[in-house]
Amino acid sequence: MDQPSAYIPPKIWTPNKENGGRFANINRPTAGATHEKELPVGRHPLQLYSLATPNGVKVTVMLEELLAAGHTGAEYDAWLIRINEGEQFGSGFVAVNPNSKIPALMDRSSGTPIRIFESGAILVYLAEKFGAFLPTEPAKRAECLSWLFWQMGSAPFLGGGFGHFYAYAPTKIEYAIDRYAMEVKRQLDVLDQHLAHNTYLVGDEYTIADMATWPWYGILTLGEIYGAGEFLQVHTYTNVLRWTKLIAERPAAQRGRMVNRAMGDPAMQLRERHEASDFDTKTQDKLDAKT
Repeated sequence: MDQPSAYIPPKIWTPNKENGGRFANINRPTAGATHEKELPVGRHPLQLYSLATPNGVKVTVMLEELLAAGHTGAEYDAWLIRINEGEQFGSGFVAVNPNSKIPALMDRSSGTPIRIFESGAILVYLAEKFGAFLPTEPAKRAECLSWLFWQMGSAPFLGGGFGHFYAYAPTKIEYAIDRYAMEVKRQLDVLDQHLAHNTYLVGDEYTIADMATWPWYGILTLGEIYGAGEFLQVHTYTNVLRWTKLIAERPAAQRGRMVNRAMGDPAMQLRERHEASDFDTKTQDKLDAKT
């Protein structure tokens, strides 16, 4: 494997756009808006601004699961934010999420709109708002939140670490790929050992911990992100695969993966979602055929 020449950090770091790789056009060392652009607002109290990356899928799965469970107040408008085009740096989006990352949610169900950003925070907010998918018994609640925060802390090693250096970096660096591959496999083993004795992450109860973890580690074991399934030997994590397929069979999870999707199979894309009827009969037939 080709290796870069020895790098000696300068006394003072400055950005080098030539080293930015695939995302050079949107990476920068400063925060805040780059342009004025208001966000659209639909008719539902919940307004989601997102993209169907793993972090975005967490929230759309949660919203679809809430609706499937009969929580009609969870009806929502989902607006597509094209992060490769820098739409997350518009003034309206930055007002909802000063960190300029998807997903971001506005709850307009009360007099004063409430903004919620960071996918884990959105899941907890919705779970508490609707009293669903977050156990109330203290031990189970603690277990659920522990796995939720495990995912929030672990996934950057999978995405920004392994995924970036394996799939997106302009130079393949053996040390970086090996370092993060080892950590991702360790994380998969953590999940696999736990799921050997549990149907879901919190025993037999499907929770926001599963909804947060599945779009990352579940989809990874299906070989659908980074093209690294064989490289990581994901098929050996049989308990994770069993759990992954169990969730993949849920209609709400299937719908959630489609919302704000702007890549891959066009039949699996619902770029914006404003009504339940947006999942038309033909699309559902295609969903059923893939399970």
